[in-house]
Amino acid sequence: MAPTAEPKKDPRAWDALTPPLAEWIIDAIAAMGFPRMTPVQASTIPLFMGNKDVVVEAVTGSGKTLAYLLPVVQKLLRLEEPLKKHHVGAIIVSPTRELATQIHSVLTSLLAFHQPSAEAAKPLDEDEKRKLSSTLSVVPQLLLGGTTTPAQDLSRFLKNSPNLLISTPGRLLELLSSPHVHCPQSSFEVLVLDEADRLLDLGFKDDLQKIIGYLPKQRRTGLFSASVSEAVGEIVRVGLRNPVKIAVKVKSANGDDKRTPASLQMSYLLTPPTHKFPALLALLSQLQPTPQKAIIYLSTCAAVDYFQHILGALLPSQFSLIPLHGKHPPNVRQKNFAKYIKTVTPTILLTTDVAARGLDIPQVDLVVQIDPPSDPKVFLHRCGRAGRAGRRGLAVIFLQPGREEDYIPFLAVRKTPISLLQSPEITVTESAAAATTKKMRKEVLADRALYDKGQRAFVSWVKAYSKHQASSIFRVTDLDWTELGNAWGLVRLPKMPELKTWEGDKTLGVVLDLSTYAYADKIREKARLVAQEEAKNAEPWQPSEEQLRRRKEREAWSQKHEKQDEKEVKREKKKRKREAERVKGLSEEELKKEAELQDLIEEVKRRRVEAENEEFKGFDD
Repeated sequence: MAPTAEPKKDPRAWDALTPPLAEWIIDAIAAMGFPRMTPVQASTIPLFMGNKDVVVEAVTGSGKTLAYLLPVVQKLLRLEEPLKKHHVGAIIVSPTRELATQIHSVLTSLLAFHQPSAEAAKPLDEDEKRKLSSTLSVVPQLLLGGTTTPAQDLSRFLKNSPNLLISTPGRLLELLSSPHVHCPQSSFEVLVLDEADRLLDLGFKDDLQKIIGYLPKQRRTGLFSASVSEAVGEIVRVGLRNPVKIAVKVKSANGDDKRTPASLQMSYLLTPPTHKFPALLALLSQLQPTPQKAIIYLSTCAAVDYFQHILGALLPSQFSLIPLHGKHPPNVRQKNFAKYIKTVTPTILLTTDVAARGLDIPQVDLVVQIDPPSDPKVFLHRCGRAGRAGRRGLAVIFLQPGREEDYIPFLAVRKTPISLLQSPEITVTESAAAATTKKMRKEVLADRALYDKGQRAFVSWVKAYSKHQASSIFRVTDLDWTELGNAWGLVRLPKMPELKTWEGDKTLGVVLDLSTYAYADKIREKARLVAQEEAKNAEPWQPSEEQLRRRKEREAWSQKHEKQDEKEVKREKKKRKREAERVKGLSEEELKKEAELQDLIEEVKRRRVEAENEEFKGFDD
């Protein structure tokens, strides 16, 4: 009787890896909900654990984080002996705070299954630390600019002696420059650059070169990204030794390579500017089931600041809105991002490209791009926040009819095809668009602060639009300013160079008396009224004696003093305007102090004049 053949092992089973993973790691990843490896993990982990440098390009949401975390952890735990105090064994570099925090979170979840590492993460007394120092464990430290000072980071490093650093480039460079931090050949094992192309696109190239300069040449290096750019090639030449390039792609129905997961549907809607937000509201209302988490992308931080107030009044009641952009203080960014991840009710993240890449946010069902990204590479990363880990997702971009339609074949050439969103329910009538504009303007007219935010946001949006890399498609000269002003709910178009020769109605048909247009904040409104009154009562500007003297000197050789006088008048007006704006922003207490200061200045001037005019009466006897 022939011997029974052994069943063939699943090549993507965790226990099929060579070299094998530690038993506790297999138990941990099973408990974390990963029953078998993804293609990128199956391709990368054996090579990276087997002392090969790797450059990995894989679609977003494909499991790249575990593809490098598991080899890093395995390498640190298979050392012959624990690292010396203040010696670093591995470094993971991320372009953003949010991604670095997420990597640290995944690592912490993994290490919770390794008792020595879990114990090392707890606050310990000196005796306990000494006992653990003789045991192999992974001790990570997260470094984030803006949340701590470099001195605090160094203090934590000296206290805890971590052997794995997860950081953004700037803060990592500051720590490595300390003579107390050591990365010698004898201890340093591996460097990982996550979202490597973005690290270079954001201008971190010089920092990365300096970081690499602190590290030994004999090390393992891994570069991971959804798209590998030319800039990455420069780092490959400098920092890697004969790397293995791994490209994990998804095949479309016609056999072409796709750059996104099969579970993600990417679509577009052709919508005039005034129809964009009504179409968004229809999309949120009509989708079944209701999106648990959605992300709406705008092109600028100022636009997020403005629309977070406007959209709050437009969205269906079941949705909450959380803003996030790169100019938020670090503590606000962390708080808002954590709130979005943990929420269990339908929530929308209103954001910029700061949340476009690398972030693995659970249960994102819908991504809407109100504004196409300036960099076409970012389009793919934005879409990839949905449809992760096999979950179905929908990504929709709004394009204006006309020249912007050329963006569709443009993406197809870049192997990122998108299709028209087939949904008869998502139609917007002119009356619905007009009603939405009316609601938006109602919010703006209720508080002058929103008027200010809208003016700044619109100018920043136009600047961003003018900087699109696909400049032949996105042209400022093709924009319909009235349509855009109505789409934004503006009550005035701002002063900007693009509108200098435009002869349309900059009031957008809105009757508005700016002198009575009030701030909802009482202190700010009081400051505005004070500044307005001061500007009204200010005496007409007159040239000083010094200015008159200069004019006479100019007359001796030129008759062009009139232009100079005009410049001086304009300069003085600008000075007054700046001063009025400064005063307008003061609180009631600051206005009181300002008045006291002005009184003191006037008193000093009065005494000086009296002293100058006092008659000399001879010396004292």
